[in-house]
Amino acid sequence: MKAPIHAVLTASLSPLGGHGVPSGIFKRPRTGVVGITRGGLVGDEQGDRKHHGGPEKAIHHYALDHYAQWRAELPPLALRLETPGAFGENLSTSGLTEAEVCIGDVFRLGTARVQVSQARQPCWRLNERFGLADMARRVQESGRTGWYYRVLEEGQVHPGDVLELLDRPVGDWSLARILHALYRDPLHRGELLELTELPLLSESWRALLRRRIEEGVVEDWSRRLETPERPGP
Repeated sequence: MKAPIHAVLTASLSPLGGHGVPSGIFKRPRTGVVGITRGGLVGDEQGDRKHHGGPEKAIHHYALDHYAQWRAELPPLALRLETPGAFGENLSTSGLTEAEVCIGDVFRLGTARVQVSQARQPCWRLNERFGLADMARRVQESGRTGWYYRVLEEGQVHPGDVLELLDRPVGDWSLARILHALYRDPLHRGELLELTELPLLSESWRALLRRRIEEGVVEDWSRRLETPERPGP
């Protein structure tokens, strides 16, 4: 499985929304070689290090394949959705979506090796980014969330390189299936138990699912999806 890399994107912090919350969501394409470290792409920043970035969310990948559907569903945002970067992604490709990618997949990214660690959990910063109060919820409900990589081997990447699948240790857990279990059938005990036993799924997600099983209730998504009156970091 190979996918051409259309864009490699990074951003410095800049104000987001009416309260000017520092954010690295406004990604811009890079033209030269970009270094890849355990912490992500060299030159990329995140405003909220508690919920964004870190070793398990070092690189965010969003499928360019989804952009046409978003333009069709949200015509007023078509101009903003003409080029990669609208969802704060670091990598843009075509030919790979959540349906084709599995948790734990290992890819060659330029000279680096990266591994799929989890899908993205959309947050209210997408609402501010698009000027649409329910954009984060739309992304979650659509299943078009994108996903994150952990970096197994540091290296470099250049736009025009090819992302190549090297290994698939967990072939029966696509990201689409995980997202269905997380959001569509959120109290299916069998699915949740199996997910908590996947060591290649990020520990933060496994802990979340263990709590869901223990408590028998789905966690409140509103604080993540709804823009607070006075957003904090």
